[in-house]
Amino acid sequence: MRQADRPQVYTIDPHIAFVDALAQGLIDRAGGDPLALAHMHILLPGRRAVRALTDAFVRLADGGLLLPRMTPVGDVDDDEALGTFADDADGGGDLLPAMDPLRRRLLLAQLIRRWQDNRGAPITAVEALRLADQLGKALDAVLREGLTASALDLDIRPELAVHWQATLVFFRLVLDLWPPLLAAEGRCEAIPRANTLLAQLTARWSATPPGPVIAAGIIIAPPAVAALLAVVARLPQGMVVLPGLDTAMSNEEWDAIAAPAPVQDSESHPQYALKRLLDRMGVARGEVERWPASGATDGPAARTAAVARALRPAAFTGDWRNADTDDGLFDGVTLIEAADPAAEAQAIALALRRSLETPGQTAALVTPDRNLARRVAAHLVRWGIEIDDSAGTRLSVTPPGALLLALTEAAAQHFAPVALLAVLKHPLAMAGDSRLRWLDQVRRLDLELRGIRPAPGLAGVTDQIAEIDRKDTLGHRPPLLLWWSDVAAKLEPLAAVFATPATTLPALVSALQAAAEALAPDELWRGPAGRRLGELVAALAAHGDALAAFDPADAPALLGALLGEASVRPAYGRHPRLFIWGLIEARLQRADLMILAGLNEGVWPSPPAPDPWLAPAIRRELKLPGTETLVGMAAHDFVAGLGAPRVLLSRARRDDSGPTVASRLWLRLRALAGDAIRSDETLLALARAIDAPAQIVPAPRPSPAPAASLRPRRLSVTEVDKLRADPFSFYAQHLLKLEALDTLDADPTGADRGTAVHAILEHWVQGGKIDPAELTRLTEIELAKWAHHPLMRALWAPRVHRAMGWVIEAMRDWEGEGWQPRRAEAKGEFDFGNGVLLRGRADRIDRNTDGALAIIDYKTGSVPSHAQVIGGFALQMGLLGALAEQGVLQGVPAAPVAALRYWKLTGGKDAGKASDPLSYNRKAVMTAGEHIAQAMAVYRKLCTDYLLGLEPFTAKLHPDHGEKYRDFDHFARVAEWLGKPGT
Repeated sequence: MRQADRPQVYTIDPHIAFVDALAQGLIDRAGGDPLALAHMHILLPGRRAVRALTDAFVRLADGGLLLPRMTPVGDVDDDEALGTFADDADGGGDLLPAMDPLRRRLLLAQLIRRWQDNRGAPITAVEALRLADQLGKALDAVLREGLTASALDLDIRPELAVHWQATLVFFRLVLDLWPPLLAAEGRCEAIPRANTLLAQLTARWSATPPGPVIAAGIIIAPPAVAALLAVVARLPQGMVVLPGLDTAMSNEEWDAIAAPAPVQDSESHPQYALKRLLDRMGVARGEVERWPASGATDGPAARTAAVARALRPAAFTGDWRNADTDDGLFDGVTLIEAADPAAEAQAIALALRRSLETPGQTAALVTPDRNLARRVAAHLVRWGIEIDDSAGTRLSVTPPGALLLALTEAAAQHFAPVALLAVLKHPLAMAGDSRLRWLDQVRRLDLELRGIRPAPGLAGVTDQIAEIDRKDTLGHRPPLLLWWSDVAAKLEPLAAVFATPATTLPALVSALQAAAEALAPDELWRGPAGRRLGELVAALAAHGDALAAFDPADAPALLGALLGEASVRPAYGRHPRLFIWGLIEARLQRADLMILAGLNEGVWPSPPAPDPWLAPAIRRELKLPGTETLVGMAAHDFVAGLGAPRVLLSRARRDDSGPTVASRLWLRLRALAGDAIRSDETLLALARAIDAPAQIVPAPRPSPAPAASLRPRRLSVTEVDKLRADPFSFYAQHLLKLEALDTLDADPTGADRGTAVHAILEHWVQGGKIDPAELTRLTEIELAKWAHHPLMRALWAPRVHRAMGWVIEAMRDWEGEGWQPRRAEAKGEFDFGNGVLLRGRADRIDRNTDGALAIIDYKTGSVPSHAQVIGGFALQMGLLGALAEQGVLQGVPAAPVAALRYWKLTGGKDAGKASDPLSYNRKAVMTAGEHIAQAMAVYRKLCTDYLLGLEPFTAKLHPDHGEKYRDFDHFARVAEWLGKPGT
């Protein structure tokens, strides 16, 4: 049968829904013959296009159809040959199967690691994987064009920078070594294999034309595909249908789009890819006809022409001044400029929800910004809407994937508290009937691990829990160690992998699988996410040997990269009328409302990703598609999206990093259309109002006043200052029984350093021998407990040593004044006749030759000022003096108190400092006895008012002195009534 003389090439304009028009046109061509459509063979760019066209046929079916055969040209699999209907069994039978994509990535990563090692610049496995992905893209670009290593013998090599010369040598080496490596694997490259299949098919169809063949929706076509399309266009029953070819563009402008030899800015034109394809097919633009399809028009054709005019090259924009946009061209097109991405997502969600009020109306969000898409999907959940997202969900954020990543992170951090609890609290951990009992134990573990991180590894957690159980001598709670031992046994094989200096992917995956199954035996592999995880784990176990051993510390990032690129898409259960599409999906589909979102520069269009393997000059010499081609494709998809009946354009004026720049597409359209495109202020107002409270009523200053019978009758000397300065904090702690928890995995604080200093000096004084050598020995013993913490070892240990050196010198002077240590950490309690028991503990009490007492308080942080002490807002020392004079402090007989001292032990520039809080400028302001009397007067009044009376516990009664009591400020909503907005 003779081939057609004139190529049968058609185009469907952007204002017409491509797959619906294509389906309708093919049904019309079938002429009512139910078998005619089934005999057709349609070549499409990918599987998503196959699904979209299938849906279009279903929508147009009247009583059922026998669908044509649809083949994705871009997804040639091992088991799929593009032969004729009768010759499929012969196509590609002599070819090796294609290399598994994951194994290919890992092999390329390993080649890069070896190359970097030989250069003396080793890199991590994660960085090697990232470079391998880019190397794979560059390799694919070369293979698609049918180039070999000899093509890289370029005259421009000496003109390249040194690093480009090195990468070019390596790239050519890869091209030389890759085929033998593949042959050793018994595999071949997917792209050359597909090119071979396409070449066989092209030759077969040229010699023996098949039945009706239609190639539709293909824009970017490498030589092998373009050759096939050239043959299809000239078959007797063949045709090619292009999306959105601009047939109205002037010849002068069309010729300015220089393809296939690109010039500056031509690749970013919306028509560049189509011109490149037509040139490779040997088809002139004048030979392309419009696709005949009745009733398929969506938007106005004049709008498509106006948008194409807006995106003309700069040299052809002079006629904008003559453009008329006031005749309804942009009716149905609105825009929103939100303040930030959160407001943009809220407004888009409202627009999608509003579209459902019209029966049968469909709406689609089209954006390359996945973060924006996820935000919109989350907002829609408030109305019970699960939107259909074509990109699916990243496996790393699904419950099974997140559990595997959490296990990896916990093991890499040697089971530090935060990472460990993230694993144990994961929703899949012990899901089922035992979940509540499990969480009870996990919450107990959470409380016990708060504060400073235990020693590394599972053994460190075990030791800390054992110590806690040991201290619970009263047996108030069942031992936690028994439960934890079982958990540790589940995690021990994983810990062993991370204890080695290097591990492999199969060993890592095997240990992760065992640990995950031990924690979630019934839930890990369930549902679409579980099945997808199972596929990836099996692939990693099978192909992980392609990557050599790596540092276990790289495992979280490595596994995160692998899981983050796998997606999960539920097969059903999503909303039938609302969709989220990427640019590729939206290219061929159409909804009644198209929301083109994220129209900021750097998002739509995305900036061309730099190629670290092929310099721009090399790409030009090899005539490879430039990196700007993707910008042109984004512009083409923008034009297609504006062909819908109703269009909403959106952008945010700023993002997390600062102000944004509107997309060049947005600016071009606004420059041409001006005020013809209106802003949807109603939508923005609704977005602002939906979560705004009707009325903001500031919280009043809390002043609870419980009955006297509910108030405590015990008080410590350290709590008296809190009761006076911030009564509400005292109320929250002692009446509401609230307690501020330590943070998890906390760095040592000043309080921890103070505890260590107090312990050293307590043991030194209690030993009864004030010996400098003994103090040094005790210091070393105490600091050894902090050996696993770098902050204490590197920063605080030298400070503590310096502070102890100052103590030795201070003790010589103190003893010279006649004072001798009597007791350390002396505690006691006493009722001063009002029914309230006052208790306290003195850091140290000394006695002089006259029998008088001195109270010394160690401080590793700030010391109360003279004004605070004299003003009655630092009463601790005075109240301890009162207890000492009553003789109730353990081991200290009653005697008058003659001196009060603060010893500030920072170990910094000033290693230590002794101060008398009752002196100012070295002059005594009051005696110790007078201060004790003053403190007791304040104490008795506080007891009368707050503990025995009905005085309300007002928050921050004395704000200047209550600043340090912040544990309950959020509970008291201090920022609202104290006039501190934004805190």
